[in-house]
Amino acid sequence: MPMSPAFENRLKAALPRIVETFGTPFHIYDAEGLHQTCELFERAFREIDCREYFAVKALPNPAVMRLLAGHGFGFDTSSISELTLARTAGATGDDMCFTSSNTGAAELAAALDAGAMITVDDEAILATLADRLTVPESLAFRVNPGRSLEGGTNHLFGEPETTKFGVPVDRLVKVCAQARDLGVREIGLHMMMASNVLGPEPLLLTLDLLLEQAREIEDEVGVPVTSLNLGGGIGIPYRPEEEPFDLTAFGAAVRERLTGWSSPRGHARPAIRFECGRYITGPHGALVTRVVNRMDKWRTFVGVDASMVSLMRPALYSWAYHHITAPFAEGRAREVVDVVGSLPENNDRLGRERDLPVLAEGDVLVVHDTGAHGHAMGFNYTGRPRPQELLLHPDGSVELIRRAETERDLFATLDFPPRLLESPAGQGDPG
Repeated sequence: MPMSPAFENRLKAALPRIVETFGTPFHIYDAEGLHQTCELFERAFREIDCREYFAVKALPNPAVMRLLAGHGFGFDTSSISELTLARTAGATGDDMCFTSSNTGAAELAAALDAGAMITVDDEAILATLADRLTVPESLAFRVNPGRSLEGGTNHLFGEPETTKFGVPVDRLVKVCAQARDLGVREIGLHMMMASNVLGPEPLLLTLDLLLEQAREIEDEVGVPVTSLNLGGGIGIPYRPEEEPFDLTAFGAAVRERLTGWSSPRGHARPAIRFECGRYITGPHGALVTRVVNRMDKWRTFVGVDASMVSLMRPALYSWAYHHITAPFAEGRAREVVDVVGSLPENNDRLGRERDLPVLAEGDVLVVHDTGAHGHAMGFNYTGRPRPQELLLHPDGSVELIRRAETERDLFATLDFPPRLLESPAGQGDPG
């Protein structure tokens, strides 16, 4: 689905002066839309104990993160740098959770120092905490459902039995018992089986499985399960024909399931946690770029000044789609073109076979739904700098919230004191 009409109108009205002032390309985020989605999330789950921990990896910019924190959101982090960003945005202690995979002692130590809730992705992480660091009294465990998923698959994560994520469900009780013996007094459970879903079924199945495991853990281990994290799988409709996720109905279904569940030991019902990124910010971002040339081969190609450096999703995932519009070219004849960047990679395409107005050099294009995993996944192949980020405020003002990278930024890691590990004595080249 293209960006909301309200965002589209706000952006179009301001776009000529934005392009003139800041140049292209840039990602721009709509503060008004962000506020509205945060409020929708709050209303959908207001009758239960629920908190959203925004997935920092989706949009790691402090200006946006502070806006979300103003709505009471916490932050889901997966690296030391993301912990630093969360703290920069004002998060402390249990405002943060730390969910990572294949995690070393240094990152775990940083999460402990920040007071973040740590999600154990494997028994090896619990062993690292016990042997080299500290085991906190509250600890969460990511669950791999394995065969209990009954053949269900996820187009991104693959079969549960082949994914690298989570403690296998048949070992979960044993691992939780080990944690109890190490001093853990409260347990959280986490499971994310699907990504970018537009219907509630995978998420409700996740909740059902976690409630089942919570009952078993409380019954056999005796430690209360205080939170259930359903992950960040709630999706957005990238394609025009797709319908949005019904968050209000989903909230009602979650509430109904919690009401029907009781602890075998009389503990309180667990709180619900989410770590959504895409749903919160995805529809409220756009990549703005300009046409630099046209190429007619067996197809017609429109070259723009953005590339997969600015938006990697269409190159990384063969099924990924971002709607593209030309806001100032309406009324022209139309043609089918591929919108491409300048990288020497054939998959450097923002859109394939798109029906667009006939475009010329200098025309502005808007790539929709780039508010999550857009700028964040950028890279510097062929020395291309990542673009700037802007924030469109409700009053129409536009704030630069990240400058564009420069050549100096790209070469910064080449500026260092000389350092050489010499070869052992007598082992040099005799020639």
